[in-house]
Amino acid sequence: MTRVQKLSETELELMREIWSCEPPVTSADLLRIFAEKGREWKGQTMSTFLSRLVEKGALEATRHGRTNRYVPIVSPEEYKLLETQHVLDGLYQGSVKNLVAAMYDGKKLSGDDLDELRKWFSEK
Repeated sequence: MTRVQKLSETELELMREIWSCEPPVTSADLLRIFAEKGREWKGQTMSTFLSRLVEKGALEATRHGRTNRYVPIVSPEEYKLLETQHVLDGLYQGSVKNLVAAMYDGKKLSGDDLDELRKWFSEK
């Protein structure tokens, strides 16, 4: 699995749009997508974020003339797994049991949730 550094909220928002596109994408493509959603970004801001995503290992950039084309290196599923492992290791000493116990004790798991988990585990 690819090693990706933790993404900021804005970087993750940008990656969600990139994941939803047919690769490769350009900065101009992304500026248009965000403008259609009512979010105007400056070209330099977009370029800065894309460069950071390349540095963090989330994107690969290739130059075509004066334009960079970007392709995701990590899938959404891989990134979710990396983030989940980071939380699990950092807050719960790598223990899934500790995570589930915290969710249960914090009243974040309902009886239906527990039944669904039991069913899911029994099918694995």
